[in-house]
Amino acid sequence: MTTIQSLSRNAFGLLELVDAQGQRHEGVTPVRAHPLSAPEEGIALVGSDGHELAWIDRLDQLPAAPQALLREELAGRELTPVVQRLLAVSTFSTPSQWTVETDRGTTDFILKSEEDIRRLGDGRLLIAGSHGLHYLVADRFALDRHSRKLLERFL
Repeated sequence: MTTIQSLSRNAFGLLELVDAQGQRHEGVTPVRAHPLSAPEEGIALVGSDGHELAWIDRLDQLPAAPQALLREELAGRELTPVVQRLLAVSTFSTPSQWTVETDRGTTDFILKSEEDIRRLGDGRLLIAGSHGLHYLVADRFALDRHSRKLLERFL
């Protein structure tokens, strides 16, 4: 496995890895091993040929600059909005329409059944909307009181 000497963006905005031997790898892609259960642990840096170039045990163990680059790159690749607040629920039986505030703005979705809310542990939830998009609740216990009250009706 290659050791990271430096990580930066090239002139085209692609991630560039320089390994311990000084070899430059352009177009590096970070991939989380466990994006839902352990998003901060186990990140592979994959080359443009699809082969793993480096492994990062914990993202927070990297220096600030490469850590920020990887977080930025991962955020751009992930399509799971994080629910920050539940604003309204049309009914307390399913199917019901939910209006939520996410890290990407306010949106509505239909919750078809209670089984579409999956517990991930540590207060984290994954909610499947009717159109196939999943919404992450990072910590249901950290939500505001109104949001927790609405959510508890479905758990």
